Amino acid sequence: MALAAYRNLLRAARIAFQGDAPVLAAAQQQIRHEFGQKANMSSSEPMVQDAIQRAQEVANFLKANVVQGKRMDGEENMYQLRIHEHTERGDNDSIKVAGQGTLGGGGVCGGGGKQ
Repeated sequence: MALAAYRNLLRAARIAFQGDAPVLAAAQQQIRHEFGQKANMSSSEPMVQDAIQRAQEVANFLKANVVQGKRMDGEENMYQLRIHEHTERGDNDSIKVAGQGTLGGGGVCGGGGKQ
């Protein structure tokens, strides 16, 4: 089970950081380091099961929620996002509802409230 989590995490890093060799190498090194520190632990220890579960959660987060942005040539504030088939896409319903309960009718930053 730990080997599957290890492979899944490496695969997720490859998906999330594709095209960014320094970041991918750093992520792979960190994954190897973390798994290497726990390599001598018994698989029956509850701490190991927690670590495996956490590795699976991190892998899922990397695949679904990390999006790379690359600055477009000649544009100071324009970025091209690399969204792939694993990227989680939601609707805007949660954003529309989020501001309805604020005091003073302020926006996200509370700019409409009294000081």
